[in-house]
Amino acid sequence: MNHIKKMLLSAATLLLSFGGWAQNNPVANEAAIVQSGNMRFTVLTPEMIRIEYSEKKQFEDRASFVVINRNLPVPRFTQEERDGYLYITTDKLELQYKLGTYPVNNDRCDHNLQIAFEVNGAEEVWYPGKEDPYNLKGTTRTLDNAEGDVREWLENGLLSRSGWAVIDEREPRKDGSLSLMFEKDPDGGMDWVAQRKDPNSLDLYFMGYGHDYKRALYDFTRIAGKMPLPPLYVFGYWYSKYQRYTEQDMRDIVNDIRSRDIPMDVLVIDMDWHRNGKTGDTNGTEWTGWSWNKELFPDPAGFIAWLHEQHLNTTLNLHPADGVFPKEDNYEALYADLSNRYSDITADSLTNADGTIRWNIENKDFYEAFFEHILRPHENIGVDFWWVDWQQWMIAQNEPNLGNTFWLNHVFFNDKKLQGKDRPFIFHRWGGLGNHRYPIGFSGDSHSTFSSLAFQPYFTATASNVGYGYWSHDIGGHIQDWPNNSELYLRWIQYGVFSPILRTHSTAAGHIERRIWKYENFEQMRDAIYLRYALIPYIYTMARWSYDTGVGICRPMYYDYPEADEAYRYEGQYMFGNDILAAPITATDNGTNQSEKTIWLPEGKWYEVMTGQVLDGGRVVTRTFTRDQIPYYYREGAIVPLYPRIMHLKERPETLILQFAPGAEGEFNFYEDAGNSADYETAYTFTRITQQSDGEKTVCTIYPRTGSFEGMPQSRSYRLEILARDEAPARVTYADGTAADYEYDAEGKKIVISVPATACSETITLTVE
Repeated sequence: MNHIKKMLLSAATLLLSFGGWAQNNPVANEAAIVQSGNMRFTVLTPEMIRIEYSEKKQFEDRASFVVINRNLPVPRFTQEERDGYLYITTDKLELQYKLGTYPVNNDRCDHNLQIAFEVNGAEEVWYPGKEDPYNLKGTTRTLDNAEGDVREWLENGLLSRSGWAVIDEREPRKDGSLSLMFEKDPDGGMDWVAQRKDPNSLDLYFMGYGHDYKRALYDFTRIAGKMPLPPLYVFGYWYSKYQRYTEQDMRDIVNDIRSRDIPMDVLVIDMDWHRNGKTGDTNGTEWTGWSWNKELFPDPAGFIAWLHEQHLNTTLNLHPADGVFPKEDNYEALYADLSNRYSDITADSLTNADGTIRWNIENKDFYEAFFEHILRPHENIGVDFWWVDWQQWMIAQNEPNLGNTFWLNHVFFNDKKLQGKDRPFIFHRWGGLGNHRYPIGFSGDSHSTFSSLAFQPYFTATASNVGYGYWSHDIGGHIQDWPNNSELYLRWIQYGVFSPILRTHSTAAGHIERRIWKYENFEQMRDAIYLRYALIPYIYTMARWSYDTGVGICRPMYYDYPEADEAYRYEGQYMFGNDILAAPITATDNGTNQSEKTIWLPEGKWYEVMTGQVLDGGRVVTRTFTRDQIPYYYREGAIVPLYPRIMHLKERPETLILQFAPGAEGEFNFYEDAGNSADYETAYTFTRITQQSDGEKTVCTIYPRTGSFEGMPQSRSYRLEILARDEAPARVTYADGTAADYEYDAEGKKIVISVPATACSETITLTVE
């Protein structure tokens, strides 16, 4: 019980400390700055110091691709010069700098710059250039062609068992690009790329947070921006496959899905929606194209309107590589607009020899004209978001050191934000540190094997170490050189239930099937999707937690248990939000329908949802599961909100199911908002739910809702499920002593209490004795 109290207190303390700050102000408070010759230090938090060197003393106060805010409350620190050194001391760090020197030197016994701090009571000393073999890694641009465990592809992250990490703004990224600067638009438009004043400068952020991993991530989002909350529908089921579908094919798929009672919220239209841009050929396979293939989609506007009538959102796949070809729709309008906008325009500088308008998204005039004439017409007929896929050049052609992947993400996301119609969101490749501001990610084309599936839990959770909480994988795998494997596809979907996004997909091949009703184990796959939709209230609340704290929905076990070696060793399991431990099956059972899974259960008690058993933690267990079952556990005292059966997330159920795991105490703050409004930062509600138990009785309380948003329900009914109870209760009563309506489920070992529709402004208290 002490452990649970400690966990609750830790979460409460974290939330209380997440006060507001002046966002998007890259100019630090002068009181936080210490300058010494060519060096400038900015004390951002007790654990974080910015370190700059510029021979020209041209220090940067503009936002960078990574850091957009430095105006934090100034922490307590001291500074003094003594015996040829500058000392800056905070409550956590002591920085020592040899006056008048370049901070990086090769003498490891006499550092020009070093920072000392404690990790678990032992002193640790960092200096520029120090290697860290214990970095816990971050993520990578793509899983294209990944087979099995490819952790060597991962970049370093913001967390380390060594207790320190460094953000080096001058270190080249994986694609060879750099973190450049943002120039503020004085008219409130999009911040635009700019080069650094001193290209030879040094710009580091030292983070000495020890093993307080959650605090490190929160402070990272204080300087680098929050992880935005995607629209609610994003967390539903996506159907996707790279295939030359016609409009009628897609209508048939939607009708098949609905007729088989499969929930769905997103239908993806892959690249064959467009003609071959270069030739205008409707049978071509040119990656880049901007105009509908009317042979496949004779009525795009009508089709998208029909999808919306089916409560579905949709996206179009883009490969922005080769510019805009002469045979594209609206080519003439774009050419004329750019001719007027470019001050020194000539035909040669605007187009290639074949007339193709050159791709130049790093130019603001090009961005504005391109979106106005090429993309806006698709948005105007209802395209909900863009899938920005691979084929862009790695480095921009007209701006030195600019990574086109990062820049496309920045431009597409912020264009959507500037429109202000609904919640900004795009679907794209990872472009490096800072991309957490532009959710969500497309991880690419991995192989469809059990070994590739086994890597994904580790890969997804580890991405949280750079604040990248929303990877979407090709559920089922992309590249498949063998017949369909129903067991593999089922286990992949079951993993998808407990991943940020559930999107089935594969490459264009006739032998690959992603329609789950074509498999003999269809009902098991559908049951997994039902579970995903049941968990949506929990998932969406945890997504809000990610926005508020910088901690991803899927996160490694060591966030909560940093001193337990098992938290680092058992990589096939992870925390799915604050209260669920997920350990999906990722290996074949060889036809036995019995899979063993070895799981580390941390201290405390854990409710095994698939079996209804309560297991003691603080040990490693080996459990057996059938193909119907997914290993996942509720933390002791957890309260998990669930939806009853729904087919899409446009509907808000009148009844909310609340499951109470056994434990002395527990709390959950249920989050709601309008679902796709841009004002979710301020227009939202929380409903606090608690349980207290002493063994003889359990008291469950639903407190009055706080906050507001347009269209919020005024009343709600509840179904409370008190789990792991071996016998029926003697009585269940409301606060006034009135008997409550309940039943005892002997097979499920749970007490089920039905609460009729009650105003959300009222307190509901139930006592189970």
